[in-house]
Amino acid sequence: MKSIVEGVTSSRGTGASEEIIWQLTQIWQKLLNVSTVEPDQNYFDLGGDSSLAVHLFAAIESSFRVRLPLATLFEAQTIGELAEVIRHQAPVTDSIPDTNIPEDPTTNALTEIWQRLLGADHIEPNENYFDLGGDSSLAVHLFAEIEKVFKVKLPLATLFEAQTIAELSSMIRCKVPASGWSSLVPIQTEGTRPPLFFFHGAGGEVLIYRDLSKNLGLDQPFYGLQAQGLDGSIAPLTRVEDMVSLYVKEIRRVQPHGPYFLGGYCGGGTVAYEAAQQLHAAGEQVGMLALFDTFNWSKIGHHTTWTRLFHGGERLIFHAANILSLDSAGRRKFLGEKAEQLRNRIPVWKGILLTRFTRKSGRTDSKSRIMGQIWQANDRANVSYVPKPYPGRIIDVRPKKQYRMFGQDEHKWAELALGGQETIVLPVYPAGMLLEPFVKFLATALKETMDAAIRRCDATADTLNAAAR
Repeated sequence: MKSIVEGVTSSRGTGASEEIIWQLTQIWQKLLNVSTVEPDQNYFDLGGDSSLAVHLFAAIESSFRVRLPLATLFEAQTIGELAEVIRHQAPVTDSIPDTNIPEDPTTNALTEIWQRLLGADHIEPNENYFDLGGDSSLAVHLFAEIEKVFKVKLPLATLFEAQTIAELSSMIRCKVPASGWSSLVPIQTEGTRPPLFFFHGAGGEVLIYRDLSKNLGLDQPFYGLQAQGLDGSIAPLTRVEDMVSLYVKEIRRVQPHGPYFLGGYCGGGTVAYEAAQQLHAAGEQVGMLALFDTFNWSKIGHHTTWTRLFHGGERLIFHAANILSLDSAGRRKFLGEKAEQLRNRIPVWKGILLTRFTRKSGRTDSKSRIMGQIWQANDRANVSYVPKPYPGRIIDVRPKKQYRMFGQDEHKWAELALGGQETIVLPVYPAGMLLEPFVKFLATALKETMDAAIRRCDATADTLNAAAR
């Protein structure tokens, strides 16, 4: 039988068709979250739907410079059939399609914004935002500019899926975010290992996990769960239990059944704890629950003026200790990331002040106001959350020193971890474990811990299978 690739021929030769099929296969695998796709497999049989089709055709436009109507899927439902349509629509060379797109008003306007924010004289449409020096603090201003100029609201997490001007331009023209609004953010979708699911902290964003994911390598799928309301279209949730009820549905859309590997930093660890509880209550196996510098906030109580001042002094000492423990190259990296972290906090502080000192108007058009509201809502939710004993094992990842106000045993997890607790102490002081270069220690420890958890899950599965025979 003649294969699809063999059957797609033209005066341009089979090379171009093979490259189109190869490129389409990469797009389908990413959008449909599958490891392999055959050229003759049906889009709808693989789980595709009309909402995903919007993003499929946006990716086709970006990669092949071909704009196809969504109705094309009624006539061409396989990669082979779509490749044939694309081949007839536009000339495609015998090399992998050029990712540059023709100049248009959207691309030109977006390029001007990037050049102004990044301080660059010239930027190509296929250059990567992060490679150009972009970071999460600049991203706040970038998406505020996009909303102002194009009247399109995109969540910051769009940068995980669209990191070039060409990709962002395509999404803006389609007037939709990369995957519609979703709490689930695919930070790294490739890899053969079980996926990791990490939860937002007080800020609601998951860009904080980008360096961790990068250091875990290309074989580790990594998803973040961001807070509802970041796009300003809906109010943030105010209870950890309600947040997790939403997040678990998103997680099970990617991975219907366990074992699940969960984690979070600071307040994100609290959300991960409740996610493990709800998944376990649903009869699912949780392979790993990793809490990074996370405490039982309900036990800490209110801060006095004295404790706040003392805490501020400790913070300065710990920052200095982190800096002094590094060589000159490490200090530059750490100070650069600390500066970025500070720039990220400024809009939040501004938003908290706006919320506190201005009249309630119901308006959500201020990005700073939205970020401030989300930070306050998440903080209150964490403090109000009273954790119940957890039937599984907890991985408690800590810095080598801790703030005095968090130092009591009742603030930690040993009494609640009915399946036991493993404590990992990293060679870093507080507020440094997610930042370069210290994040390498965290990534190494997490990988080793996850490997051990995978072995335990496999052993449990083998025991159950043997008992069933």
